[in-house]
Amino acid sequence: MLGRTTISAAAALAVLFSSVALVAGSAGTAAADSVQVVPVKSVGDLVVDGAHQRVYLSDPTGGKIVVTDYSGTVKASLTGLPGVTGLALSADSGQVYAAVKGTDRIVSVETRTYTTTASYDLAGADAPASLEVVDGRVWFGYGSNLGSLDLSGDEPVVTLDQNAGLDFVGGRLLLGADPAAPGVLVAGAGGRLAVFDVGADGTQLRVQGAMDTGVKQLDLTPDGTQVLTSWDGSGYGYGFPAYSTTDLTTVGRYPTDAYPNAVAVAPDGTVAGGTFSWYSPDVHIHRPGSTTPTREYDFPNTGNSSGGDTLVDGALAWAPDRSRVFAVSENSYGTYSLRALTDPTKELPTLKVSAPAKADRAKKLTVTGKLTSKSVFPAGTPLTVTRTDIVATGGQALPAVKTLAGGAFSFTDTPQTGGKVTYKVSYAGDATHSPTSGSYAVQVSRTATSLKLNRNGSLYAYGADVSFTAHLGATYKNRTVEIWSDPYGADKPKKLVKKAAVNSKGDLSVIVDMTRDTTVTAVFAGDARYEAKTVKSTAYAKVKLSTTVAKHYKTGKIGSTKYYYFHKKTDPVFTTAMSYYKGRKQRLQLQVYYQGKWYDTGSQYFALATNGKSTVRLEAPGEAGIRARMRASYIDTSSGDNVNSTTHGAWMYLNFTK
Repeated sequence: MLGRTTISAAAALAVLFSSVALVAGSAGTAAADSVQVVPVKSVGDLVVDGAHQRVYLSDPTGGKIVVTDYSGTVKASLTGLPGVTGLALSADSGQVYAAVKGTDRIVSVETRTYTTTASYDLAGADAPASLEVVDGRVWFGYGSNLGSLDLSGDEPVVTLDQNAGLDFVGGRLLLGADPAAPGVLVAGAGGRLAVFDVGADGTQLRVQGAMDTGVKQLDLTPDGTQVLTSWDGSGYGYGFPAYSTTDLTTVGRYPTDAYPNAVAVAPDGTVAGGTFSWYSPDVHIHRPGSTTPTREYDFPNTGNSSGGDTLVDGALAWAPDRSRVFAVSENSYGTYSLRALTDPTKELPTLKVSAPAKADRAKKLTVTGKLTSKSVFPAGTPLTVTRTDIVATGGQALPAVKTLAGGAFSFTDTPQTGGKVTYKVSYAGDATHSPTSGSYAVQVSRTATSLKLNRNGSLYAYGADVSFTAHLGATYKNRTVEIWSDPYGADKPKKLVKKAAVNSKGDLSVIVDMTRDTTVTAVFAGDARYEAKTVKSTAYAKVKLSTTVAKHYKTGKIGSTKYYYFHKKTDPVFTTAMSYYKGRKQRLQLQVYYQGKWYDTGSQYFALATNGKSTVRLEAPGEAGIRARMRASYIDTSSGDNVNSTTHGAWMYLNFTK
């Protein structure tokens, strides 16, 4: 009977890597918007230093202040500040003041070096939380009280209990002020709102009134006439109310659809309102007095919840030049991100472009579209047009167009180049609108060409050098063809054999070494008037195969056939050499001669060693007069792989004698 050999199998392990990208929101997000994860455990306050283009964030839980540039890149981290919350910038932008609840002090940070320059004792004030700078004094809220730190003299002067007898019970005392409104400070907590006139002699209560207990942030307009809060308890839905600083009557309201939790006023009076909202925009920009937002920003979902990231309470601040609004968002993992929302005072227009999906080359087509925004564009608004195709890959400028009344536009073009033709229409923007663009791709017709490749289905001996020839028919200008070779088996990738212009007959030839079944591909990339085309030819290769016989005592012929002679009790040994491939097996087939015919007695597969050899011993029959023959074969797929075509070796003839 046939002997059996074994081979061990190696296991393969594939490791997949994934990454998470932070992306800009979809509701009016400009391409220049930036977002960066910030290394904080919480956010108590943020302040923007426009002179140095830095953003300061306090982290009460982590006990630190993180300083970033406008893109969110961390520039410094000041630690050892337990419970640090409120932040305020000095009038000259030289210092940032921070209220440190854990030490009952206010520290001063130099804005060029990010070093702590001073730490001020507050004369017993407990847990200062909120800060504002008004007329050179640092005003701070501690508990339900109001105090000030005067740094104008040789020594710091702390004055406590300046809330004019008002009891702000419940929650952190919120403060609001504006550099353009000297002498005015607003304060609120526990449902009470107050306006103070402040000066060298301390505070004087101007007016007090009620506000909603859900307010998270308040701010003062630059002219000092209005105070805005981040919650409206009027019963008319959600919004950001504006109160007169004269008598706290409601003089305006900026409505919104979600839960208000932040408000900040720009130097020109533009209002940024923030909302806690999973499924709607998070930041809403209003021109002064306008109830319709000029622009809205929607945070994406960077966590694992169904809704988007949310705005942190009170975490909204303007850049002094109004170029950005800074907001801090939090995702479902508790990760905080600083978002720089660009061009907040400008409307974000939309520009839609339409054209036929398909068109004939060298025939006129019409492109239409519309430029729209929250405000209507006047007739004659200029737009630029660029056409990109397979020839003008960098884009070709077409004549500019102007909008009609309502923003509609149209133009015609006669494309001379076929294939994908893209029309991009752009609006440059103006003082109140951000730039925008739109595009549309048209498939322009091209003529089909012929491309042929020979040798498909041919079978070759192992290692044969075979010439493959591609023939290219008529084209416009491009006469280049690529020929690729892709041998069977994952271990040998597809590779470019030749890329060149065809000869005067339209032919391009390559030589391929046929050691495996191989798919050869010819590629014409197309040109301005003729379509791209790809053709394939699959040719097949046998394996290299030989077998040797051992343990015989002589050879001789019976008729014209060579036989190996064995004594009846001697086991023949067959060694097969075959071109190796991982996991490959040879098939040995045994036949016996009886009464003038060969009869098949069975076959069996044996693994090849890494040197491509397999040795098998055949058990001797033990009697004389038996003639047999043995053949080694590679059987496509059944031999463990499919990289070659079925190949049979020569029959080895055996004669057993006494």
